[in-house]
Amino acid sequence: MDKKLLDILVCPITKGPLVLDKKNQELLSRTARLAYPIREGIPVMLEDEARTLSDDELEALNQ
Repeated sequence: MDKKLLDILVCPITKGPLVLDKKNQELLSRTARLAYPIREGIPVMLEDEARTLSDDELEALNQ
């Protein structure tokens, strides 16, 4: 994912920053506890398409 695009994208719910998870091809919102999928290089920034992050995943992000 292009760094410039990542810098301007925010969580559509909290308007907070997103973290790129390259391994799982997702954009993660710590505050909203959601992971937005990236499909064919395009972030899908819809709450209905996002999955909820587990407590373990959130803890790993904070380390």
